Amino acid sequence: MRSGFITFVGRPNVGKSTLVNALCGQKVSIVSDKPQTTRTRVRGILTRPDAQLVFVDTPGLHKPVSALGERVNATALDSVKDVDEICLVIDGTMPFGKGDKWVAGRFDITQAIVVINKIDLIGRDQLVGQLGAASSLNAAAYFPVSAKTGEGVGALVDHLTALLPEGPMFFPDEQVSDLPEETWVAELVREQLLAVTRDELPYSIATRVTEWEWPRIRVEIIVERDSQKGMVIGKGGAVLKEVGTRVRAQLPEGVYIELFVKVDKDWQRRPDRIKRLGY
Repeated sequence: MRSGFITFVGRPNVGKSTLVNALCGQKVSIVSDKPQTTRTRVRGILTRPDAQLVFVDTPGLHKPVSALGERVNATALDSVKDVDEICLVIDGTMPFGKGDKWVAGRFDITQAIVVINKIDLIGRDQLVGQLGAASSLNAAAYFPVSAKTGEGVGALVDHLTALLPEGPMFFPDEQVSDLPEETWVAELVREQLLAVTRDELPYSIATRVTEWEWPRIRVEIIVERDSQKGMVIGKGGAVLKEVGTRVRAQLPEGVYIELFVKVDKDWQRRPDRIKRLGY
């Protein structure tokens, strides 16, 4: 039996969460086209007859402009410590540049694997160009994949499995994530808010479960300003209704979701509030 922890790092929106979901064979991390969707470390677990791979999804590394940004950056950088393998994920549709090099400089890239994602969106010539540019990093290995279609994902899993040391299973074989149920539901609410609200809102939204009396779940949505509260609720409660419908579709039948919106002024710039919200 082989087992170990594998961290995925990279700039925002390179597809780390989608890739971890593809590797695990089911959704363990929320996804969005908005940068910095992932705010905390999420572990997805793949158990095979010969190995257990624990994938660590991390927030996108970026130039922080708030206390929340600093916190999520610290979470990502801390996630490269004490793991068995590190994968640097690069967006194959974007030019390889300073941002990718900066992330690669946060750890020993010569012992890491470069994963070029989103190859379903580029042609062969562009992929060859990306591989050529990324080769300047002198990484241990390079894998082109598409987290969306699954192309190349199996080869990446096989390669990572072969690199892991012999060891015990860290989680029961039926477990696919280490997220508590309450955290998962709160994240699903935030994911759907990212999908249906306007661009200026995503960074100002936080979610948390405040009551859990199955099948009734109360989720609090936190925004920074009074004007944002109305945008999240929507005309006649339309936005909240749509979000609730989308979240219930991903939960067991019979679950009742109550959504409430609260204003906590400038919460993402206040370290005490960030910590209380679990970031």
